[in-house]
Amino acid sequence: MSEANASATRITPGNALRPEDIALLDTRPGDAVGQYALGLGDDALILAQRLGWWISRAPELEEDVALANIALDQIGHARSFLTYAGRAWDRTEDDLAYFRREPEFRSVHLVEQPNGDFARTIARQLVVSLYQWELYSRLVDSTDATIAAIAAKAVKEVDYHRDHSIQWVLRLALGTDESRRRMIAGLKLTWPYVDELFADHPLIDEVDGAGVRPSTLRAPFDAAIQAVLDEADLERPAVPGAVGGGRSGRHSEHLGYILAEMQVLAREHPGASW
Repeated sequence: MSEANASATRITPGNALRPEDIALLDTRPGDAVGQYALGLGDDALILAQRLGWWISRAPELEEDVALANIALDQIGHARSFLTYAGRAWDRTEDDLAYFRREPEFRSVHLVEQPNGDFARTIARQLVVSLYQWELYSRLVDSTDATIAAIAAKAVKEVDYHRDHSIQWVLRLALGTDESRRRMIAGLKLTWPYVDELFADHPLIDEVDGAGVRPSTLRAPFDAAIQAVLDEADLERPAVPGAVGGGRSGRHSEHLGYILAEMQVLAREHPGASW
């Protein structure tokens, strides 16, 4: 198959779109769409770094594998979005992942938060997976064919992430007194960062049709998470929201430490290959 025909086939939203497929495309996003894709890629990249920490540390061997697989899925989403975003500025996915400074990242504060104990990680994963499922379910209809194709692949994977986190919330909340206490505490620590997911950054006005207005996802997200909380006999935490600002490059104190660990090898040996 020629590159031209491969591009025409792979651009259809129903097909899986990999970073190497995006490299074959002739399409180049404008700056606004590139910035939008950058934010989605950064969310997935930073979350994957957090989840990867659990390998060999999860409460059971099967969960080591499960969280590793979720982290790998997120890495895949990050690679696709960052590859596409980079085409707007002639930068590679590695350029964007390893050679940007902290203020240049566009991740939300939620994915930057420490893992804490297992229940706190599960609380964060519940919120992220429900949010991403609503987001990608809408992005499959994006007017930007590449974003639609990336979302079509991602939403299938996030459907598993969503089920995984729900089952663990129920298991912890309805288990022992200690596991329930930790699940409640995990939700309370996570909840201040929920509002930022649904804040309408000014960029969204520039990507009308290509992106999804975050505020329109709040109602279905609230309904979905309330159903989980009801089944788990949990209450929605009554805690104030955090300031946020990740989409504008204002990050929590945690991101710098994540980037230092993630970027050190690439920065010490720029241009190296293995």
